[in-house]
Amino acid sequence: MAMVCGGDLFVRALKREGVKYIFTLCGGHIAPIYNACIDEGIGIIDVRHEQVAAHAAAGWARVTGEPGVAVVTAGPGVTDSVTGVAEAFIAGCPMIEFGGRAPLAEFEIGSLQDMDQVRLMEPITKWAKTIYEARRIPEYVSIAFRLAKSGTPRPVYLECPIDVLLMQRVEESEVVFPENYYAREEAGGSPALIKEAVKLLMAAQRPVVIAGDGLFWAKADKELREFVELTQIPVQTAGFARGAVPEGHPLALAKLGMPMADVVLALG
Repeated sequence: MAMVCGGDLFVRALKREGVKYIFTLCGGHIAPIYNACIDEGIGIIDVRHEQVAAHAAAGWARVTGEPGVAVVTAGPGVTDSVTGVAEAFIAGCPMIEFGGRAPLAEFEIGSLQDMDQVRLMEPITKWAKTIYEARRIPEYVSIAFRLAKSGTPRPVYLECPIDVLLMQRVEESEVVFPENYYAREEAGGSPALIKEAVKLLMAAQRPVVIAGDGLFWAKADKELREFVELTQIPVQTAGFARGAVPEGHPLALAKLGMPMADVVLALG
């Protein structure tokens, strides 16, 4: 089979995740990714500042419920994106930022735009790593997406030195693309505590449901509407959950009704 470079493997891993677009500002340290995107049919959304790339990736997540992908070049490219990544971290948005990096062979000797980017990104991401072997890029991408989407959604950061991304070529047949790395079933609450919650709601005189961001990421809009219509419990939605129950719905509750509730069911 053919020999492939790290850029090819990164984009093929993105395609397996269903990624349709990347948000990016062109830079030499990430150039191999662009050719691969063209080959694999992934759209390249070109922006004029790396902060925009990060904000756009987070915006994509807010609209679609799936992680957005920002690709930025080394050094100033990564530092320019910090505000967008930090905002996504605080807001709980899943996104993948891929950063270029100076050549591995020139670490710590004054290579162009060489800096410790992982240490910079660690406080504002769920996970931040450098990939040192091209053949492991699909493995790292699979971890990144799983972590970005699981638990509380948040950004993750990956980077790859340009010599690994471009010049470290591997035999295609020897590359492993991970499978079945997402949980098939979402973890549930304790059955005993769920029964206790149901008893509290049934005994309540003025119960209220509050739904927040977690409802959006769980894609549980339909289930929320079914629940409140079955129980006839008023509901207030906030954040990304706004619209899950239309504000014109008879059970939609304004904030003014909250102080009167005797039992509150908080979702997400």
